[in-house]
Amino acid sequence: MIAARWGAQRFCHWRYAVLTAVVVTPFFGLPAQPAHGPASPKISLATRPLAANNLSIAQPEPLRLPDSALEPIDWNALDGWLTDDHAAAFVTFLASCRPLLHTSPPEGEKHPMYLALTHVCRQALAAGQLAEVQARMFFERNFRPLRITRLGDSAGLLTGYYEPIVDGSRFLTGIFKVPIYRRPPDLVPPRHRTGPGFPNRGQSLRRTSNGKLVPYYDRGQILDGALDGRHLEICWIKDQMDALMIQIQGSARVRLEDGTTLRINYDAHNGYPFVPIGRILIKRNIIPREEMSIERIREWVDANPQAAEEVLRQNRSFVFFRIVGLSDDREAVGAQGVPLTPGRSIAVDHALHEYGTPFFIRAGLLFTNEKRTSFDRLMIAQDTGSAILGPARADIYFGAGDRAGQLAGRLHSPGSFAMLVPREIDPVAAGARMPLPPQRPPSAPPAMPTVMPHLAHLRQPLPDCRACKIAESGSGAKQMNASRSSLPQQRLLNSKSDKKRTSRPAQRFTTAAARAAK
Repeated sequence: MIAARWGAQRFCHWRYAVLTAVVVTPFFGLPAQPAHGPASPKISLATRPLAANNLSIAQPEPLRLPDSALEPIDWNALDGWLTDDHAAAFVTFLASCRPLLHTSPPEGEKHPMYLALTHVCRQALAAGQLAEVQARMFFERNFRPLRITRLGDSAGLLTGYYEPIVDGSRFLTGIFKVPIYRRPPDLVPPRHRTGPGFPNRGQSLRRTSNGKLVPYYDRGQILDGALDGRHLEICWIKDQMDALMIQIQGSARVRLEDGTTLRINYDAHNGYPFVPIGRILIKRNIIPREEMSIERIREWVDANPQAAEEVLRQNRSFVFFRIVGLSDDREAVGAQGVPLTPGRSIAVDHALHEYGTPFFIRAGLLFTNEKRTSFDRLMIAQDTGSAILGPARADIYFGAGDRAGQLAGRLHSPGSFAMLVPREIDPVAAGARMPLPPQRPPSAPPAMPTVMPHLAHLRQPLPDCRACKIAESGSGAKQMNASRSSLPQQRLLNSKSDKKRTSRPAQRFTTAAARAAK
């Protein structure tokens, strides 16, 4: 199943989620201690590339990630690594291994991580279910941690998402009057798409009766009836706010009047960028920034239905759905096509990262279950989203329902990302190709203040002004260090001769590559 999510933050971003179901679990309430395993695990885990046993298996090329800084680190540098539940993470990793081994992308899209992960996955499936200590040993023997950030940044960003559960009807009624639409037949996907499914980025088009391609209807036109009479309605729900949340999250469970649960997932979009409702309300001074939340937006929408419709029209983006089931006992399904695990599955930038890649994320203190607690957890990339952009950017799946929505809505935190890379990929070779950060623009010299005619004599150098003589000569900047009173002039001189600096991760990698070359 292919799907995608549009956005990352509860009300400030638009996400096309790939979900179908899950009951929220108190994963933040898990015990701090890991599950107990045998004291001396008897397990044989291969650490050399499988290609050594089978020469026909392609060796991966060096890892290349654009606009990314990678730094090899030791396992003991990962705070919280030893206290995580590695057995639970291994189960989630196994779920990603099956599609990695049973499906294959086009030859030109096989990235180094894809090939290396398939080698590790064969060993994981052969090992089967592992206890806590065994699972930790598996990750440590088959992967090496690399600290990853966007080039020039010091940390990544974590947000959360979930699956709404709403009431609805198959028929238009006085209560259920907001339609959920399926994909129109005249909707044309964005050009230059890659892979199957409808992409979650790019300009969608509409094919007219004479074959001409034009931009598709925006939200305002659809609200005004552009799709009426075409029998595209999947179901009807109560209000526009519920419809907005379903479009933000990208999927939902709709409880019908006869007790059936209708499962819907993202199928397409009309090609317009999302405009966050929260941003509009803050800009218009309707809701203060410090009070902004999903609950606060819903209160305002309910109290101001006419003004709310005008605000909603500012967001021209619109999402179409498809029916994926009629039950509610299955887990949510991500873009990789596997059930998501609350608290272990994350959405990442699929243009940079392969599905199945493990990340150990440390996010400091987050609001969860009305408490502030540390978050140190091994997560598996199994989903994506159009607003999830960059090498150190993740959206944590929280489950389904109101409680999951509360947890997801409170999460917006910087975090430290360590990507687990199979050992057969050489991180030094990757670092040797790491681009340097863009040079800083040269600083402009300070403007000379305007001097009144009767004060012009003050611009003449004083006979005994040692600092002024040094400045006039254009040399002697080092001599200025001896005089504390000359520090302002020293800074001015040094600012003209300072060299351009690069970020620390890039320097570390450049140094490591140079040592390897020697």
